[in-house]
Amino acid sequence: MQPVLTVKTLQKLRPWLVSSIATLSAREKLLSSLAAFLAILAVGWLSSRFIEGAELVVLVASIGASAVLLFAVPHSPLTQPWPLAGGTVISAFIGVACAKYVPSPWLAGAMAVSLSILAMHLTHSLHPPGGAIALLAVLGGENIHEAGFGFVLAPVGLNVLLVLVAALLINNLLPGHRYPARPVSRIDRKHRHKDLTPLGRLGLNRDDLRGALRDFDIYLDVSEDDLVQVYDKAGTHAFRRKMGKLTCADIMSRDLATAEFGTDLEEVWARLRYHRVKAMPVVDRFQHVIGIVTLVDFLKRANLKTYETFEDKLIKFIRRTTGTHSEKPEVVGQIMAAPVTTVRTDMHVSELVPLLSDKGFHHIPVVDGRGRLAGMVTQSDLIAAMYTCYVMKDESKESHGQSPHA
Repeated sequence: MQPVLTVKTLQKLRPWLVSSIATLSAREKLLSSLAAFLAILAVGWLSSRFIEGAELVVLVASIGASAVLLFAVPHSPLTQPWPLAGGTVISAFIGVACAKYVPSPWLAGAMAVSLSILAMHLTHSLHPPGGAIALLAVLGGENIHEAGFGFVLAPVGLNVLLVLVAALLINNLLPGHRYPARPVSRIDRKHRHKDLTPLGRLGLNRDDLRGALRDFDIYLDVSEDDLVQVYDKAGTHAFRRKMGKLTCADIMSRDLATAEFGTDLEEVWARLRYHRVKAMPVVDRFQHVIGIVTLVDFLKRANLKTYETFEDKLIKFIRRTTGTHSEKPEVVGQIMAAPVTTVRTDMHVSELVPLLSDKGFHHIPVVDGRGRLAGMVTQSDLIAAMYTCYVMKDESKESHGQSPHA
């Protein structure tokens, strides 16, 4: 007799049984497990100071399920502070009311869970463990029934407060986690106007996402901000695939004019003008980048409030002061921008796009594996790389008899 479930059958059923979400790293799995362990340990110990006997069962129901959400999916809309607190407390109140006024336990339980879901939807506080709390308030036994609506405050309210504090402390200490989830702005704050950032003006916007979510007409456990970030990341991966193995080392300028901390302002200004560049990296004697100076740094620090001509002000600022005392900067280390955002030689050019567009950088120093200056990339370098890449691909398609826009 052949087994009912063969390996091939299981493989066919797998897409229906197992979610196709992206695999998390082992590090993230361990961090979320460790976070849940610390939270349950801390909250359990504190709760035992105030709760005794059968009421400790509430601890398992109210924070065990919440811990999975809070530490495994901390960015989920279901785990934010209002759903955690509001959904749990509202469900507990509804559960107590159903237990008190509906004679049949199972009818009361069904009403408690269904009404809790409706109330959480209406108050934007959907939190799955709230359903367990509502059912527990009905079927939890005499101790809970005798507590009445006091059950909502203690132990439920107390446990919610403790687990919320634990989530705030532990999640924000873990690398890569943030709690509560912060809204991601696509407004271009760098240039102080209300336009979207350059990347934000292309592709999807929030209205597109909201329209798509309305079309689904089903609750998706992902926030709009996370959807935006997923879309942006997917775009980066697609761009990397299309650009091939092109790194910063392939497009950077290598023959650079540099300065050291103690280089005179007049000398740096002369180098900028001679090489016709707008920025110059500042390095130490080991060629580590310690700052960057631009034409704007000179203009910002010149005394523009006086009534002299612009040229006179700039010359007065750049020229070295004679004597031993000066009331203005004399060397480049006094006006350079530091610390400096740098990129590595082996970084793919796709990762330069958000830096040179949304972040507002125009020049970024490139460092090698030892952190030493290797070159500089600019917006012009990236544009040239993108243009060359797409032209070469179109020419390759034409040589094979394909449409360049296919």
